Amino acid sequence: MIEQKKASTLHGVLLIVLFSCSAFYIAEFQFVKQLSFSPLIVGIILGMLYANSLRNQLPDTWVPGIKLCTKQILRLGIVLYGFRLTFQQVMEIGVPAIVIDTIVILVTIALGVVAGRLLKMDEKTALMTSTGSAICGAAAVLGAEPVVKCAPYKTAIAVSTVVIFGTLSMFLYPVLYRSGVLDLDPQAMAVYTGATLHEVAHVVGAGNAMDADGSLHLADQATITKMIRVMMLAPVLLIMSYVIARVRKARHTDVTSDGKSKITIPWFAFGFILMIGVNSLLQECSFIPADTLQRGLSALTSIDNFLLTMAMTALGAETSIDKFKQAGAKPFVLAFILYVWLLGGGYLMAKYLLPVLN
Repeated sequence: MIEQKKASTLHGVLLIVLFSCSAFYIAEFQFVKQLSFSPLIVGIILGMLYANSLRNQLPDTWVPGIKLCTKQILRLGIVLYGFRLTFQQVMEIGVPAIVIDTIVILVTIALGVVAGRLLKMDEKTALMTSTGSAICGAAAVLGAEPVVKCAPYKTAIAVSTVVIFGTLSMFLYPVLYRSGVLDLDPQAMAVYTGATLHEVAHVVGAGNAMDADGSLHLADQATITKMIRVMMLAPVLLIMSYVIARVRKARHTDVTSDGKSKITIPWFAFGFILMIGVNSLLQECSFIPADTLQRGLSALTSIDNFLLTMAMTALGAETSIDKFKQAGAKPFVLAFILYVWLLGGGYLMAKYLLPVLN
């Protein structure tokens, strides 16, 4: 019986692996590249297609394997994500970008929670959507999922909102910058782009569109500013876990028999920070050849991309059209409100606050 259960779980995992391999293949199509859709985004789309077509034709015993990908595989992917970052990157861009990133994250999450209540939205969907807009898009939504403990389809809806508005920004920012509507110097535009766009891929795409030859270093600075936001994911998750526990205690939900609230400690967040520290030390190791180190880190990044794609695909596989209808238009209205704040508030900070900080 146990062996049969393991085999069924393995079938579910292998199904997600197959879809993830397809996502990587499709992500190489030229028109997909032009949209800067990463395998993660393609994966969740494939998962949704499966959820609304073949899902009812396959055994329910495969579901545990799919759920394993949305939890254990997801957390491992977030931990390995730390190898993309170093503490040296933070020092390179300086305090001004850190301050603006911090303000963007705090205001976006707070605004999202308040706006979600005014819209009478499901609180978990509102928080997930706000976290994705505030930090690093899909990766932040994935990171927050184990802390918020929401249904997979709510996670997929939150991811959908950041994909839509992040992709819009990736095309809009270069147009506004070239036309002079965004009256910012290259450094300010870099910080503005990195502090307000949703996905890392969106920042890279927009940065390259504005500075194709790299002479202004706009793309590099924008990416580093974005990576600082990504680095803030761990402390945000820790604070979020504490606040959620206090709220649930006040509402007398999710508490132990002695009346204490359960705090979900996101241990993977500590692993994420640890991997950043390891990567930072590796960058300073003179006895490791640079090309060997880069090959190793590239391999880890490729593995991590695949793990995160598996998690995204599995989340998509738990998301049917009926669940989107159940959520309604409110998550997208909330994402639009946050988008207006990022577009306008971020510009004002880059225009007037950044010179003061410098």
